[in-house]
Amino acid sequence: MTAFGLGTFGDVTVDDSGAPTSEAQTIRDVVDQAVLADELGVDAIALGEHHREDYAISAPEVVLGAIAARTERILLATGVTVLSSDDPARVYEKFATLDAVSHGRAEVQLGRGSFTESFPLFGFDLAQYEQLFEEKLDLFSHLLDEDAVTWQGTLRPPLVDQQVYPKTESGRLRAWVGVGGSPQSVVRAAHYRIPLMLAIIGGQAQRFAPYVDLYHRALDQYGYDRLPVGVHSPGHIAETDEAAREQLWPHFRANRDRIGRDRGWPPVTRDVYEHEVDEGALYVGSPETVARKMAATVAALGLDRFDLKYSSGPMPHSQLMDSIRLYGETVIPRVRELLATESEPAPVSASVPA
Repeated sequence: MTAFGLGTFGDVTVDDSGAPTSEAQTIRDVVDQAVLADELGVDAIALGEHHREDYAISAPEVVLGAIAARTERILLATGVTVLSSDDPARVYEKFATLDAVSHGRAEVQLGRGSFTESFPLFGFDLAQYEQLFEEKLDLFSHLLDEDAVTWQGTLRPPLVDQQVYPKTESGRLRAWVGVGGSPQSVVRAAHYRIPLMLAIIGGQAQRFAPYVDLYHRALDQYGYDRLPVGVHSPGHIAETDEAAREQLWPHFRANRDRIGRDRGWPPVTRDVYEHEVDEGALYVGSPETVARKMAATVAALGLDRFDLKYSSGPMPHSQLMDSIRLYGETVIPRVRELLATESEPAPVSASVPA
């Protein structure tokens, strides 16, 4: 059965009057948001790692530890951990520790990151962006076996018969590889026998069908069993379609234009926003509207997991909590109902990159 999670980067918010909220309060609010999600039966909470002023969460595993202490069942994930600018052994140890304190609920999503602030911060060369991730993912895949590791690369000192601690009680830490849409990255996730999480943040989700098919074909060619595929996409839920669109728009614009100034993008227009809501990767609207769009995506891609990134820009904590409540109470049950009434889930079929 498909699992349904929530994700956030800990966007620094404003309060209900529009005054800026501190980074510390934003982090405390994220913990409260996760507690509500747990109470509502949401399957997972995924916290992204960033090192910039518009996002408060730079150490997601610490925040997840605080969430672990106040929750019972929700999976505690990152979305993503920037493995390229971290040490694989240290990442493994931190999440194995989180797994222990949460009774097996830890989950690490590994990625290169779409932002690069962590590279100069931690002394890594952006010219080695691809090589760093490839080597570190290779090492991490060995650590997942929870046995002595002998490994050698070119960018990190080798390991010889090295153990890492603690071990997990299950024998394997839950992990995903986050991918933005590169065929090479999809095949690499299959090669390392790690589940695939697709970040779909623009355009129609169905255009990613070839990547899902490529992943399954690659697993077959490597001789591996089927592994889960998930999607992470942004959205917002309110009582009506109009309310959801109007609530999100100023915060979506603030977030997109803040990033755009760094990357040379033009200011986002309302027409672009409306198109993404109507035809693209924004899951915005009433519970029924969002549920129908989510169900269509799950069916079209054959997903095992859908994570809704419920924060985009400085939206107030109160509106985020309302969105989470509607997601847990109404959207998830409705999506499951819609999927159960599908006589045949839409197959994943499209031309696939060679």
